[in-house]
Amino acid sequence: MTTVAPDTGVGPLLRSWRERRRVSQLELALRAGSSARHISFIETGRSRPSEEMVLRLAEHLDVPVRERNALLVMAGYAPQYAETALDDPALGALRDGLDRLLRGYDPYPAFVVDGTYTVVAANQGMTRLLDGVPEHLLAPPLNAMRLTLHPEGLAPRIRNLRAWRADLLAQMERRIALVRSPELRALYEEVAGYPLPVGPGGDQDWQPPSSSVPFALPLVIEHAGQVLSFVASIATFNTPMDVTVAELAIETLLPADADTSAYLRSLVP
Repeated sequence: MTTVAPDTGVGPLLRSWRERRRVSQLELALRAGSSARHISFIETGRSRPSEEMVLRLAEHLDVPVRERNALLVMAGYAPQYAETALDDPALGALRDGLDRLLRGYDPYPAFVVDGTYTVVAANQGMTRLLDGVPEHLLAPPLNAMRLTLHPEGLAPRIRNLRAWRADLLAQMERRIALVRSPELRALYEEVAGYPLPVGPGGDQDWQPPSSSVPFALPLVIEHAGQVLSFVASIATFNTPMDVTVAELAIETLLPADADTSAYLRSLVP
């Protein structure tokens, strides 16, 4: 559902997005084929933008799809982007494609999350990594941030928990700055408040071996007595036209060393 802050016109919302993107009125006008004077009038409420202009400005400001709907509503227009449930038959081809992608990535962990980090699909590689996590954390709906940072989740196994936790919280903060989601804010406050567990990463900062120079911040985690090292990547859909699809992210954990790769392959029957 599109949420709109009360007593806020489309002009101030557009100005807020422009300032977040650090774009001047003149620069935005040039991008959108308008004038700085017209942009100023829209932002101050002296001029009501057309539906086309709202969408054009939103595109040039890289406004998330959900928030584009909010801008349209504030300007007096109907939302343009549907929000289709992931289990809707209309998204059947998308679900099939995601399943094939996840299976193809196995034995390396991969999963798909929505805009609040709820896990909507995962492969066997990810399931293996969660071995031993308490059932109450695995009960639907699974949440990637909660699974990772909870003191009873993966957190005690993460060797570089301080660094990894800081990176995940910063990722959440960037998303909160883009979308007005009380659910996402509540999740952030919950996981940010978790105490550091007693464990390899809980009481000291991890340092890479002197012979190793990581090319990205690794996730260093223990699994059945084996220390594994991964680097994470996140993929999203190009030019999505649906809110649900726009907020999906495919997250993959790529082995950062040969030992991790060999170990994961050894787990496959």
